Amino acid sequence: MTTTPQTPSFYDQVGGEPTFRKLVDEFYAGVATDPLLRPLYPEEDLGPAADRFALFLMQYWGGPNTYSATRGHPRLRMRHAPFRVGPAERDAWLGHMRRAVDSLGLPPEQEAELWNYLARAAYFMVNTLDDEA
Repeated sequence: MTTTPQTPSFYDQVGGEPTFRKLVDEFYAGVATDPLLRPLYPEEDLGPAADRFALFLMQYWGGPNTYSATRGHPRLRMRHAPFRVGPAERDAWLGHMRRAVDSLGLPPEQEAELWNYLARAAYFMVNTLDDEA
């Protein structure tokens, strides 16, 4: 019996959990002081939100399914529905995420694949086109 080697998941290709933890930590370092985004996180400690986000990203990219095992289906739009996410929030989110992605130093192909997903997700989360708070 011959087996064909399986292509490693994106999760494995970029370095697994440490890479996604670094991405999320860098992202939340910016959110922590952002006057537009920080109020969207009611908890004083951003750690639980960061952990949920890291687990989601790891699962999405082929890592362990811990997110779904502990929280169920991601239902991104539903989970974000209680929060006002307009163009300004999206753009602030993308700014912090761009810095976080750049901090990883990924090869161009992997960086583009990750960034394209994150940008699409940010636009998908917009639930109001009204720029007024």
